[in-house]
Amino acid sequence: MSLTEETEEVAAAPLDAAIDRATAHLLGRQQADGHWVFELEADATIPAEYVMLKRFFGRQDPAQEARIGRYLRRIQAEQAARCQGGWPLFHGGALDISCSVKAYFALRLIGDPADAPHMRRAREAILAAGGAEKSNVFTRSTLALFGQVPWRAVPVMPPEITLLPRWFPFHLSKVSYWARTVLVPLTVVMARRPQPVAPVGVTLGELFRTPPEQVKRWPAGPYAEEPWKTLFAWLDAVLQRTQALFPRATRARAEAKAEEFVTERLNGEDGLGAIYPAMANAIWMYHCLGVPESDPRVVTAWQAVEKLVYDRPAGVAGTGDLGETYVQPCLSPVWDTGLVAHALLETGAPAAAAAARRGLDWLLDRQVTEVVGDWAESRPGLRPGGWAFQYANPHYPDVDDTAVVVLALDRAAKDTGEADPRTPEAMARATEWILGMQSKGGGWGAFDADNTHHHLNSIPFADHGALLDPPTADVSGRCLAMLAQLGHAPDSPAMRRAVDYLLAEQEENGAWYGRWGVNYVYGTWSALTALNAAGLPHEHPAIRRAVEWLALAQNPDGGWGEDGDTYPRRGGTKPDADLRMGPSSASQTAWALLALLAAGEADHPAVARAEAWLLRHQGADGGWPESDYTGTGFPRVFYLKYHGYSRLFPLWALARLRRMRQSNTKRVMHGL
Repeated sequence: MSLTEETEEVAAAPLDAAIDRATAHLLGRQQADGHWVFELEADATIPAEYVMLKRFFGRQDPAQEARIGRYLRRIQAEQAARCQGGWPLFHGGALDISCSVKAYFALRLIGDPADAPHMRRAREAILAAGGAEKSNVFTRSTLALFGQVPWRAVPVMPPEITLLPRWFPFHLSKVSYWARTVLVPLTVVMARRPQPVAPVGVTLGELFRTPPEQVKRWPAGPYAEEPWKTLFAWLDAVLQRTQALFPRATRARAEAKAEEFVTERLNGEDGLGAIYPAMANAIWMYHCLGVPESDPRVVTAWQAVEKLVYDRPAGVAGTGDLGETYVQPCLSPVWDTGLVAHALLETGAPAAAAAARRGLDWLLDRQVTEVVGDWAESRPGLRPGGWAFQYANPHYPDVDDTAVVVLALDRAAKDTGEADPRTPEAMARATEWILGMQSKGGGWGAFDADNTHHHLNSIPFADHGALLDPPTADVSGRCLAMLAQLGHAPDSPAMRRAVDYLLAEQEENGAWYGRWGVNYVYGTWSALTALNAAGLPHEHPAIRRAVEWLALAQNPDGGWGEDGDTYPRRGGTKPDADLRMGPSSASQTAWALLALLAAGEADHPAVARAEAWLLRHQGADGGWPESDYTGTGFPRVFYLKYHGYSRLFPLWALARLRRMRQSNTKRVMHGL
């Protein structure tokens, strides 16, 4: 062995050891049937809403409420430095008024006295931020359900919207899937205005700077624009005065259609839309329509909600001696399994490849090929062929999960020479579906095509700014990467339009905006891997600008980090005071490393520093500790902590780095 070879072997030893530990960590977390699923955590809102839902129906569980209370108090205390007693939407974030009001209400229901020190601090923080009257529409709806504010404090969305024709300026097919599934049952609830089944015994007058009975106006949404804003506000004022005059026969027909919509999509124990807010609203809707609790629909709806409850044992993540409970917004097994398969395949280890194949076999059973979902409203005649995010959600597969799964299926077959006999047909169906879901501008939205009716962001009910599902750079990058890896010609119409879309979406600073991950680091990784797969030369100006931005965005410690505060600051020129980033995190450092490798920068000094950061921060169990919320539900409104991200992405990045150092090429040969 030469001196150079010996030196390289010594240098590779820590990297190999880290990869081996991370691989063992993931292999030890594979489920018996082959899949992976990790915790998916949001903010305090979901567990608080769960407490309210059960109290509304008199389903009090003191032991469970005590565990949820410990969770809410712990995250309140951990975020005290910036929130002054309230609750944020993500770790390290500023106080969010709507989240804080719900968390406070839940703790009062649990039994925390208003004069307890932590409750006093929360109340003072809420009042300093403008009071509970500054809450968003969804929080106001909940407060109205419990009689804390009048229903006139909530914009009118009558059940009759289910009867509107497609040509009307508002139609259910013109909003996102999550808005659709949340809104349809909620329209019945808002029209019926039910009272809690069991006495609540709590009032929240102390949280308002305006007397609650006088609350009338609501904050405008972040994307509301004139003249639509004025028009929709005028329309709401009319509806507030006239909704009681709607013909009874029309109202009955509308409510029946809403019930039919929900029941058709009830989705067993995985729930309406497979997301908590829609599931909870389905329960309230059935109650309003007089459906008894023993009815299979109601029983199923409750089972779906309870499936999201997560009990953390004592001693885990600072839970103390008694443990705690929170409620996940949804479950992510398809997404988790697809991504883990990529990370394991990257290692090249036979045991890792075998585990990945077991996970992919599990995924093959979950392809949606029979149910024609809501996406068909804009793409009639297109055969279904996608995958959903959750265990089951057949009406709402998404192209992002589908692309990740197909990329993994294709890579596993090529790398190992082995594949389930169903694989070719599954990939062909999925490719056909993704090609059919491409929007007119060349990009892809997550669940629908051409969901770009931006005027609807101006309706009063859209104050959360998350009503639509337009094409985004991160989702489009995944779809482009899939087509490129499968061998679609660069000059084919779909490929050419996708590349043009991504290049047009690049920010002035060289980064890409990440819709479903936080944020510029995620978006830039998604775009660079796709453009590399599509064959753009590494010398292309867009790739050079992105590399320059990544190098500037690297923290002094060698990692990358970013929090949700960058979402409203879109368009900054440099990652300095003009564009606040954040402390380094494992998943974001891995994304940046993968992005640099896709840009042909294996020898860039930033890569060596990122490698050192990841090696330095690996935990004893082989994973990486991460408190940050690096996933995004809705920018500015709802963020996610994928507990699997810090386990799988660092392994993926380090294994790819090793592979590139061992190869003769500086080009990543896979789509992701």
